[in-house]
Amino acid sequence: MAAGMMVDGKWATERTEHDRSGKFKSIPTTFRDRVTADGSSGFKAEAGRYHLYICLGCPWAHRTLIMRSLKGLQEAIGLSIVDPIMSDKGWAFSEEPGAIPDAVNHAEYLQEIYLKADPKFTGRITVPVLWDKEKGTIVNNESREIIRMFDVEFDSLAKSQTDFYPQELRTKIDETIDAIYVPINAGVYGAGFATTQAAYEEAVTELFENLDRWESVLSSQRYLCSNQLTEAEVCLFVTLLRFDSVYYGHFKCNLRRIVDYPNLWNYLKDVYQYPGIQETCNLDHIKRGYHMSMIEINPNRIVPKGPIINFDEKHDRNRF
Repeated sequence: MAAGMMVDGKWATERTEHDRSGKFKSIPTTFRDRVTADGSSGFKAEAGRYHLYICLGCPWAHRTLIMRSLKGLQEAIGLSIVDPIMSDKGWAFSEEPGAIPDAVNHAEYLQEIYLKADPKFTGRITVPVLWDKEKGTIVNNESREIIRMFDVEFDSLAKSQTDFYPQELRTKIDETIDAIYVPINAGVYGAGFATTQAAYEEAVTELFENLDRWESVLSSQRYLCSNQLTEAEVCLFVTLLRFDSVYYGHFKCNLRRIVDYPNLWNYLKDVYQYPGIQETCNLDHIKRGYHMSMIEINPNRIVPKGPIINFDEKHDRNRF
């Protein structure tokens, strides 16, 4: 999730990018180094060496927080959480309930972390960010790669030895994450930030075609790839969690709600109730973050009171 942009190390307020047809263009990540268990990458998985910067409202950042929790890496990897509402300088650290100030670099704004890594940085200021305290730089800001590192490369440091990327399912997990990314994870943004009717309708149509597809898949198995929770769940869950509260109204993704899908709704409750996930979810940060930060969509910054959703409600997924 991004707010503003740096050009040669200078701040430039800019929110979104579109192509000529009005389609929203996703934001490429720029730091793509890897932490490895043996240190062969130059970044060795070590307890206390790395620090994670996130926003609780951002679905991509939320992925990394979930995997940190699922693997029991809270003591091994530090955490800072920005204020839910973007400032005119992008993500800021605050004493807001649910936020955690930057105790590593003592930054006021996340952009300062990027400039420490590259004083001439050009690009978006995005979360998540995985920081290496030893080398004083950003290792990676691509959520999919960070959750894979937490799951696989940090396994020897994890309190939980559960493998969310099992060898026999790896190809299927990667294919599934690819399949949900463009039409669903990014698709809600494609609809919400579209600047033409045609671009909006294309994104919404593709989004719901794919939700319908996974509704069908989940009619015969508990999770996306099998009857075992994997990294694919982490990637889909963060979008589904925000759907009825934010994307349905704020992004005009309103053909159907997730609660209208019997399998997706019960699947969402099942994943939410999986040990280690619920405590990473903060709907207050999510709702205020979207409705109060994206003023191009919601200029009056009004945060809706509803909907009332009970994610703790009993689900039916145990039938598998």
